[in-house]
Amino acid sequence: MRLSTRGRYAVMAMVELAARQDAMPPAASGRPSPPVSLAEIAAAQMLSLAYLEQLFGPLRRAGLVASARGPGGGYRLARPAREIAISAIVDAVDEPIRATRCEEGAPGCLAGRRCLTHDLWAELGEQIRLFLAGVTLEDVVRGEVTGRAQEPGCAMAAPKAWTGA
Repeated sequence: MRLSTRGRYAVMAMVELAARQDAMPPAASGRPSPPVSLAEIAAAQMLSLAYLEQLFGPLRRAGLVASARGPGGGYRLARPAREIAISAIVDAVDEPIRATRCEEGAPGCLAGRRCLTHDLWAELGEQIRLFLAGVTLEDVVRGEVTGRAQEPGCAMAAPKAWTGA
């Protein structure tokens, strides 16, 4: 099970963008911090500039980044880093996290029928999606990701309907 290159690179680039914006205070005029060029992000993360250009189109269309054209142009986050879940970034670049070998819309895993481990792998994929939905760009930039995984059987939050009686 692994996240695709598109998803990983998009997250790496967005974390770099968030970290750079966080390091730059807003202009004295109250305007947002200056945009960051894709070339700067590519160099810092050792990623292909051409590949990042392909990824930032979908990120812009998803409302995660805003672009500024012209000299000194680039990208900035479209909303605060604390409001952007990692799962939103992965979803924006059309990279669903699947642990099963089933094709979307196909009748099953093995010659048209569902394999015995299908539900196991489907649930793993859902757990990964839920984990990424609970982690924001701000969490990653601040280094507040470690320690969120829970061992099976650990006390989890009670359902909303539970009264404790």
